[in-house]
Amino acid sequence: MRHRRPRSSDPHQPRRPRWRRNAATSRPAPDGAARPPAGAAILYGWHTVKAALQNPARRIRRLYATANAARRLAEEGVALALEPEIVRPDVIARRLGPDAVHNGLLAEADALPSPDLEQIEPAGLVLVLDQITDPHNVGAILRTAAAFAVRAVVITARHSPEATGVLAKAASGALEYVPIVTVQNLARTLATLRERGYCLVGLDSTGERDVREASLRAPLALVLGAEGKGLRQLTRASCDEVARLELPGRMKTLNVSNAAALALYVASERED
Repeated sequence: MRHRRPRSSDPHQPRRPRWRRNAATSRPAPDGAARPPAGAAILYGWHTVKAALQNPARRIRRLYATANAARRLAEEGVALALEPEIVRPDVIARRLGPDAVHNGLLAEADALPSPDLEQIEPAGLVLVLDQITDPHNVGAILRTAAAFAVRAVVITARHSPEATGVLAKAASGALEYVPIVTVQNLARTLATLRERGYCLVGLDSTGERDVREASLRAPLALVLGAEGKGLRQLTRASCDEVARLELPGRMKTLNVSNAAALALYVASERED
């Protein structure tokens, strides 16, 4: 039978720290050491982490990399502000879950600041998301926004996913290129955009006319609603007009991220 040493009753004798397995490094770590700091963004995947490392505005707190990923970063000349912790691929997989495609890279970073709407130049295109909650969709929309040189993506403080984890992976680096403006009241924000000269066009399957026939003058704000619910009533009423995507096939609606891509393509061709 195994006997435990009796705990000292001396109040001045320090207690030994409890240790647990650090999922990020596979080394013992004191309680709390492996938890991401409050407010930290978890970034993983090659394009996501590489773009963050190349963004001078992004502060990386910790960087975990496999030996192959670290070698690839060096070969591509990616400057590192801190030394990566070299780990096995399964160590990162245990941290993220079995379905996460991490490509040997995981970073804990400070969240990027949300600019004020007034800091965005009233020109070109902005996207406004009306309570789109799926992080995969928002990430895909950000990636498309970066491809079409969108000036900013506006989201609500509530009913919007955080810019971390799955969203960051789906964005594939676009978090570093497209500012996210977080607002409290979407109707007031749309009124502010109108005052700043924006044309407000909502996109909804019940829109009055096809988006190719809509007024798409610059500066333009395209307003997208959540799948299923579409644009909320007040959001819809705040738009100058609501347009739809006229589709030739039997399926008349698209995933919101696909709809955003088509609408941005039409807007970029029509913008004057």
